[in-house]
Amino acid sequence: MKILLPPSETKRPGGTGTPLDLRGLALPGLHDERSAVVDALIDLAGDEEAARSVLKLSARQLGDIAHNRMLRDAATMPAVDRYTGVLFDALDAATLSTASRRWLGAHVWIHSAPLGPLGALDAIPAYRLAAGTSLPGMPALRRHWAEATQRAIAQEAPSFVLDLRSEAYVALGPVPASVPSVYVRVVTDDDGGSRALNHFNKKSKGLLVRALAEDRPRIGSLRSLRSWAQKNDVVLRDAETPGVWELVVAG
Repeated sequence: MKILLPPSETKRPGGTGTPLDLRGLALPGLHDERSAVVDALIDLAGDEEAARSVLKLSARQLGDIAHNRMLRDAATMPAVDRYTGVLFDALDAATLSTASRRWLGAHVWIHSAPLGPLGALDAIPAYRLAAGTSLPGMPALRRHWAEATQRAIAQEAPSFVLDLRSEAYVALGPVPASVPSVYVRVVTDDDGGSRALNHFNKKSKGLLVRALAEDRPRIGSLRSLRSWAQKNDVVLRDAETPGVWELVVAG
């Protein structure tokens, strides 16, 4: 099983790891695509005004330009620790046991805009790039990443993929049809029927992944994942749309 998570716009600064090693990341077949985006971000960072405009930065975010300038040289930390925000605060990977963190490393990919899907424990620097950004001299990120990412996932051949990404990151690399997968939406039931959630969407996904990491189940199919969920009072049910599950939480 592989779980695909979205990244977060907010990131923890610093790090103690060695500089970015593109060849050491998960899905090594994406090396050339990763290198191209990293180089484009470094080049863009050489022009502060252009970088501010392209990346849509506020005055308080200008320090992110320096992060991009140092992408190949800055200290790193595991991706699951680098990202902050609602989902990653709920996952709270720093408080997990060593065994649970190893489980994350084996089962979780975090889909970044500059580097594609990353292993949860892959060491990365701080950066600034959103899925919808168009970098000078490059095709749109969707065109740059989608086919290559699909190919890389197919080569990895996971037994199935649990897709917890936002739609913007799904567009950067849809799960190939050859790989069994299900896309998860977070909903709550009320008197008017089911309704989608926003803030609690991210929190609930983080808590789901934390529960899996703590339990470290051996799950080899969507059926066995559903069985695990039932035993752990997690409500995962089919949505009306084929290939979509609903994670039902209290409103």
